[in-house]
Amino acid sequence: LVVSYFTERPKLPENYTHDTWQKLHEAVGAIQSSISIKYNLEELYQAVENLCSYKVSATLYKQLRQVCEEHVKAQILQFREYPFVVHRNDSLDSLLFLKKINKCWQDHCRQMIMIRSIFLFLDRTYVLQNSMLPSIWDMGLELFRNHIISDKQVQTKTIDGILLLIERERNGEAVDRSLLRSLLSMLSDLQQVYKESFEQRFLEETNCLYAAEGQRLMQEREVPEYLHHVNKRLEEEGDRVITYLDHSTQKPLIACVEKQLLGEHLSAILQKGLDNLLDENRISDLTQTYQLFSRVKGGQQILLQHWSEYIKNFGTTIVVNPEKDKDMVQELLDFKDKVDHIIEVCFQKNEKFINLMKESFETFINKRPNKPAELIAKYVDSKLRAGNKEATDEELERILDKIMIIFRFIHGKDVFEAFYKKDLAKRLLVGKSASVDAEKSMLSKLKHECGAAFTSKLEGMFKDMELSKDVMVQFKQYMQNQSDPGNIDLTVNILTMGYWPTYTPMEVHLNSEMIKLQEVFKTFYLGKHSGRKLQWQTTLGHAVLKAEFKEGKKEFQVSLFQTLVLLMFNEGDEFSFEEIKMATGVEDSELRRTLQSLACGKARVLIKNPKGKDVEDGDKFIFNGDFKHKLFRIKINQIQMKETVEEQVSTTERVFQDRQYQIDAAIVRIMKMRKTLGHNLLVSELYNQLKFPVKPGDLKKRIESLIDRDYMERDKDNPNQYHYVA
Repeated sequence: LVVSYFTERPKLPENYTHDTWQKLHEAVGAIQSSISIKYNLEELYQAVENLCSYKVSATLYKQLRQVCEEHVKAQILQFREYPFVVHRNDSLDSLLFLKKINKCWQDHCRQMIMIRSIFLFLDRTYVLQNSMLPSIWDMGLELFRNHIISDKQVQTKTIDGILLLIERERNGEAVDRSLLRSLLSMLSDLQQVYKESFEQRFLEETNCLYAAEGQRLMQEREVPEYLHHVNKRLEEEGDRVITYLDHSTQKPLIACVEKQLLGEHLSAILQKGLDNLLDENRISDLTQTYQLFSRVKGGQQILLQHWSEYIKNFGTTIVVNPEKDKDMVQELLDFKDKVDHIIEVCFQKNEKFINLMKESFETFINKRPNKPAELIAKYVDSKLRAGNKEATDEELERILDKIMIIFRFIHGKDVFEAFYKKDLAKRLLVGKSASVDAEKSMLSKLKHECGAAFTSKLEGMFKDMELSKDVMVQFKQYMQNQSDPGNIDLTVNILTMGYWPTYTPMEVHLNSEMIKLQEVFKTFYLGKHSGRKLQWQTTLGHAVLKAEFKEGKKEFQVSLFQTLVLLMFNEGDEFSFEEIKMATGVEDSELRRTLQSLACGKARVLIKNPKGKDVEDGDKFIFNGDFKHKLFRIKINQIQMKETVEEQVSTTERVFQDRQYQIDAAIVRIMKMRKTLGHNLLVSELYNQLKFPVKPGDLKKRIESLIDRDYMERDKDNPNQYHYVA
């Protein structure tokens, strides 16, 4: 194949460049004057392409720039003629000026788009190949910026006018948002004008406005209204960014509002209103508080501190006041429910708030040592007793779970154990437990919380009850083989001494039939288990008595002491206090309680003479033959379940006694291992090992006691140093 050279490129007609430019110049003029163009746009586009093909691009670009520049320069005159002596409050004049500058900008943009479409070939070839040259559109922006917006008077008046409009909108007036949007996008398009000339002044004015507003409204408004206002302001400013401000302004603008309306007043807001919001459980206001405070640096931290203080102060009022002891545990549970709900709903389950709440509970609940532990044990007792109001097992289980949460905060768990053990013993022995399942569920919760050592004795009590049932089955069979089985049905619970609370033995005068039955059981039991010793505990014995009245037969569920008193009335109708005391052998205060329950309670089987609430020396008691009651079997032995003051004191004393033994054992253990130790190190080691609260003074006493008993000795040269004595 032979490729022949192309023919020479045709030359342009002589005046083609000049004539074509005149045609293009005329078209640009028509666009700038907003009149119709004589020529076809396609024809104009082709003309530009032709010129560019013949290396006239540089001249063409220069000529176009010159024409555009002359036109833009001419535009400034209309603003020069405009009156510039305008105050910020002369808003009408300012608005007219803004509309005029906006129209000028809109016209300029429209014209440059049109011009660019004609000179598109130039823009996409020559301009693109010369990186130093701005595109036709950018050239237009540059000219507008240099000759109009950079004019000092025009720029000042434009920005003053925009700021005035925004201020009016912030004060609640309706303004032309599309005008603002157009003007601010103009400043953004003109590159640094927005940042350097507008944004800086806008943020300064915003800062001043909200600083003054924050100070004023903090004085005038209540906290919920103030926070509501802050929220409203943040939403408004956010909306401004979306509607007409440049997106880059969002961060500094919102930060400015947060700082002036929130950051400057964090402590004041919480001191003025947090306690009220929490007291009144105002969930939506608390949610808003949390959300707003989370936006500000250090806001959550200060909210945490006030939250903790509130819990401690409120909790302390529940725990410290002895008059509130009756309802203390229920109030603690209600308070815990309330703070849990606030954390879940308002504080978005924030871990920091949860952990601080736990610490605060632990702090206030241990401000009053021992009593909360005792009252929690009694509360559990009231729920596990037969006849409580919690209908379903699920409800009871839920309450026990809540109790365990409060129990966790307590330091002196040994106090709880002592009272729980005493009450459990009564429930088991007097047959007053609501459900074995609930009892065992509580036991497993305690075991999980405190370990097997804590519950081993309590588990032993249940084991004794199970074994006693088996023993009684064998005893019933044994009795059937007796020649004279008697007409009293005896049930005995055999208790292992170490597991159960210690009871003071009380010698009472049982009737011959009871004594005989006791002996029969003793013979039977010791025959099976030689080497064991039985000690009869009368205080928790109970019986079912059959009685006849004028109205008919009744059955009474009574304590052993009540039984002994009532059986006397088979021998006579009237006895004095002294006679009853002599006959029964029941201890004085116990007998007074027993007679009170029979003659002054709801079911008055006896009549006391003279009448009165308390049993005095010399009072006489008469059998009430006219006794009436709607039930056939009547329980009068609730008295056994009630705790006496003596019982309460002795349980507490026993805990303190046990603590002394534990301290002694811990000291000896540490000294045996270390051989020689300074006082401060020994005390800190003890605090690590002991599971109950103890004062340094008490530890000192125990150390002195052990020195006296030759378990350890002081160093001869240094009295603060101890040595273990092997």
